[in-house]
Amino acid sequence: MNVADILIKHDVKPSVQRVAIMQYMLTHATHPTIEEVYRDLVVNMPTLSKTTVYNTLKLFEEQGIVQSLTIDESEIRYDGDISDHIHFKCEKCGKVYDLRFDDVQGSEAVLKTEIEGFRINRVNVFYRGICKYCNC
Repeated sequence: MNVADILIKHDVKPSVQRVAIMQYMLTHATHPTIEEVYRDLVVNMPTLSKTTVYNTLKLFEEQGIVQSLTIDESEIRYDGDISDHIHFKCEKCGKVYDLRFDDVQGSEAVLKTEIEGFRINRVNVFYRGICKYCNC
């Protein structure tokens, strides 16, 4: 499925900017900020504005195409992987990594889809610490 089809499937009218931003999100698993998306795309799209990036990512989030992450109060990052998974932010290098629940012992309790009558629509688990690359 191409990017325009993904947008249409989620009731988002594809425009040149929206397709470029979605393509970026699908190919950059770096959990970018609005500033990072803008900085990387404006090189080839000089008419792109930060406001367009912000509004587009908000629309994508509302339509369930991306998820926003507030791991740190000072920044919002975006993730094109909307599956349930864990995020780990390194306090040394600042990178955010995806971890699967299978990687974390005891995480099966977090995956419950129902707890005493509550329906869980989304799971957010964040870890902070030092990544394996900085921990050497």
